[in-house]
Amino acid sequence: MHIRGDHAQLAVGGRLDVRSAADARAVLHTAVDSGHGDLVLDLTDLESWDATGLGVIMGAHRRAGRAGRRLVLRGVPPQMQRLLVATRLHRILTIEENPPAAPVPAAVAEGTRAE
Repeated sequence: MHIRGDHAQLAVGGRLDVRSAADARAVLHTAVDSGHGDLVLDLTDLESWDATGLGVIMGAHRRAGRAGRRLVLRGVPPQMQRLLVATRLHRILTIEENPPAAPVPAAVAEGTRAE
């Protein structure tokens, strides 16, 4: 598991599980305690999480709430999104909707140059 970023936005990659939970918890708590406003947690590169990893996310969510902040999940992979829905945690956590892809200009889509 790896986490990079600052007190406003963190990107999590790899596996968030029992082996990485303590390190992830420490990084998330530091980020929550060090900033203000939304803390965006980008999960685009997260391969998997187990119950312990999900518990770390929930703990960070609660800590952010106590600090007057909001934890926002971005780029939640589809299989993890389904788990959040099945457990109804999608009603508690703030999950950023994936923005629609920007339309490709017709000239670019057809392989011609726009001049």
